[in-house]
Amino acid sequence: MKIKLKIWRQKNAKAKGKFVNYTLDDVSPEMSFLEMLDALNSKLILQDDEPVAFEHDCREGICGCCGLYINGRPHGPGEKTTTCELHMRSFKDGQTIVIEPWRAKAFPVIKDLIADRNAFDKIIIAGGFVSVNAGSAPEANSILIKKKNADEAFDSAACIGCGACVAACKNASAMLFISAKISQLTLLNQGKVEAMERVQAMVAKMDELGFGNCTNTYACEAECPKGIKVTNIARMNREFIAAKVS
Repeated sequence: MKIKLKIWRQKNAKAKGKFVNYTLDDVSPEMSFLEMLDALNSKLILQDDEPVAFEHDCREGICGCCGLYINGRPHGPGEKTTTCELHMRSFKDGQTIVIEPWRAKAFPVIKDLIADRNAFDKIIIAGGFVSVNAGSAPEANSILIKKKNADEAFDSAACIGCGACVAACKNASAMLFISAKISQLTLLNQGKVEAMERVQAMVAKMDELGFGNCTNTYACEAECPKGIKVTNIARMNREFIAAKVS
């Protein structure tokens, strides 16, 4: 395959960025998207050019580092697929692929395709944890949890914090991410003790960091690589209102 690439290049956070065009020949359809970028960087290095900076770690759809905006979609054309799980067979021979970093006030570009997602870490630090002493691990059946709650908490815990929800949202809202973390903890008994403090602290930190609000376009759910549901946002709103009026 011959692939044309239009990639955002930006030297650092303060520099003005621009798109730069590249061409790659002999791209295998079985290459992952990141392997294709590796091949491009090998070519650039041999030409004494600066390689394209992009973030990755596990390359198994687990860590959430690899997020890129590809042809107008977070993580590209695949459904429930991270960038590292995307393969070049999803594209056509001769196609032009436009690659950008996440675009959000709270996710400033560090270099090229790398955005600073530390804002998510700050939200977790604000309240995304259980700090009460839960004691040692109890016998499995000593604390009964409804299967529905356990299943929903497990599904919410699948969020990898990649930021695709923010990138997809026209308001750059982080509410799907926050609501998933709140659901993950609040649905289980150990997390209920701090539920009111947690939701207020995490929402306040979200606002402080410059994320937008949800206007129910469902773009976040549509682009989430782990299929996190917007019903979590409804739960978070209920929790927040209850905390405010209590």
